[in-house]
Amino acid sequence: MQTMKVKWDAIYREKETVPSAALVLQQNQHLLPAKGVALDLACGQGGNALLLAEVGLDVLAYDISAVAIEQLQQTAKENGLVIDAQTRNIIASPPGKSSLDILVVSYFLDRTLTSHLIDALKPGGLLFYQTYCQQKVQQQGPSNPNFLLKDNELLQLFSSMKVRVYREESLLGDHQKGWRNQALLVAEKE
Repeated sequence: MQTMKVKWDAIYREKETVPSAALVLQQNQHLLPAKGVALDLACGQGGNALLLAEVGLDVLAYDISAVAIEQLQQTAKENGLVIDAQTRNIIASPPGKSSLDILVVSYFLDRTLTSHLIDALKPGGLLFYQTYCQQKVQQQGPSNPNFLLKDNELLQLFSSMKVRVYREESLLGDHQKGWRNQALLVAEKE
């Protein structure tokens, strides 16, 4: 895991972009509750965490990169937002059971965590998930298939949850239009 930490610290040292929330959260934020505990898992610079804090939720943000966490803490401070941002190896230390009302995962995939993610949600809790697919129009995101979703895989991984929003257009139709390269899911825990 130390190699992953070093890799991501180096990436975030070079990154000068302003973090923004994943489209799954931007386009479906009207589904968020008025209050509750939200976690931006593998948060990077914290675009999701910032949006969640702006709408008034109690926000946690975890990432393996201390550099990314420091950047998020600085951005939150500059914007007067309260975010509990922590450097954390989420594979070794996933969120606790029934501790979250909202869980956001974007551009991260570790299939071994699926049951932990579901367990972390309280009944009625919402999962917002968005990441890259194996069937891509452009070469975006990782190239290693271990970090890319198979066709309809998000639906299978979270099949115990109620699907509220799902989108994955794959290679159908006009590749210059629509939702390409990624899948997104909003699901509710029963």
